[in-house]
Amino acid sequence: MHDVVTAILGGGQGTRLWPLTRERAKPAVPVAGKFRLIDIPISNSLHAHIDRIFVLTQFNSASLHRHIAQTYRFDAFSRGFVNILAAEQNIDNPDWYQGTADAVGQNLERLLEDSPEDVLILSGDQLYLMDLERFVAEHRGADRDVTVAVKPVPPSEASALGIMRIDDAGRIVEFVEKPQDPEVVEHLALDQATIDRLGLDAEPGMLLASMGIYLFRAGVMRELLDGTEATDFGKEIIPQALQGHQVGSFVHAGYWRDIGTISAFHHASLELTDTVPSLDLYSASRPIYTHPRFLPGCKVNRAEVHRAVLCDGAIVYDGATIRRAIVGVRSTVREEATLEDTVMLGATHFEPKPADGTIPLGVGKGSLVRGAILDTNVRIGAGCRLVNEAGVTEADGDGWCIRDGVVVVYRGATIPDGTVV
Repeated sequence: MHDVVTAILGGGQGTRLWPLTRERAKPAVPVAGKFRLIDIPISNSLHAHIDRIFVLTQFNSASLHRHIAQTYRFDAFSRGFVNILAAEQNIDNPDWYQGTADAVGQNLERLLEDSPEDVLILSGDQLYLMDLERFVAEHRGADRDVTVAVKPVPPSEASALGIMRIDDAGRIVEFVEKPQDPEVVEHLALDQATIDRLGLDAEPGMLLASMGIYLFRAGVMRELLDGTEATDFGKEIIPQALQGHQVGSFVHAGYWRDIGTISAFHHASLELTDTVPSLDLYSASRPIYTHPRFLPGCKVNRAEVHRAVLCDGAIVYDGATIRRAIVGVRSTVREEATLEDTVMLGATHFEPKPADGTIPLGVGKGSLVRGAILDTNVRIGAGCRLVNEAGVTEADGDGWCIRDGVVVVYRGATIPDGTVV
């Protein structure tokens, strides 16, 4: 595993996840109350003993850089590192990253500087735990040039993913990026015989989709990317590799969520409140690493709590009700307030008692928040109702918006007393 380097793609603008990406890069978005999205791929790599990690960034990357610098430090006797490769203009290439393959191609010499055997490409906006050590072992054991991590998905998701057909040996024989034609989708659908033959955990009619996780032999990566005008792995590089290289699949049977949209982020976050979550954040052998904050424990006075994740430093006051919600670090939920199906991303600091007339950090007394995402450092006044009672899909307001039917309060926004959304 010391002959593998990881490249994490974190340079996208994150428009589908706006406004959570209004002031931060996608991989810097808080998740599960106390982590950042970037912690997921880095932790997966470190669990596989892959400790040479590059993070490719471009948009709003200041907070991401700070988080990585404060979190991932290796001792003097380790050759491990987590290095930022920010997009830069130079004489040879005056352009910013044009796509996933272009981002890797522009940093090819840095990735291959220590002559690794393989290069692992991970995404910065997915939620999963994967045995990457087994991924590498299967890739090398089958003597493949490229291996793509795949997962069975329903036909309804096909148009947003790369869909493929594989043979009995696990080799990819056909690959279509984001198919829109129903006939193509039907052609690539799995039948029962194929499911049984490959031992897949799937139903007939489902499809095998790329997870955006790739493993390349270093020499093959150079061959495919050096001098090419192709900019995207799914659209161009993988189909091109099928023409003359051994391209295989690695079927991931565990939890995986692409959380690149507001609705997907909201849904995946609330899944973590399940009695037995599909994503096990309580594993002793595979913890998610993040920046240590040295915070006190969550303080709950007299409150009613059902299926909630309450994080370090949070304070829940008398008479509050929390149902199916994540209450992030340093969050405050005041008297008689109610959170339902809501994700509070937390606060970056504890606040002294504010001056008279100033709305304090957190959710105010008697407010009802339902089906929402509250970004960091929000101030919700007393008696507010943020519930999207009209059931609208898209809307914009002062300090808030609705995306995919989810109410999102902007980072650092103040919502006056009595506001109804």
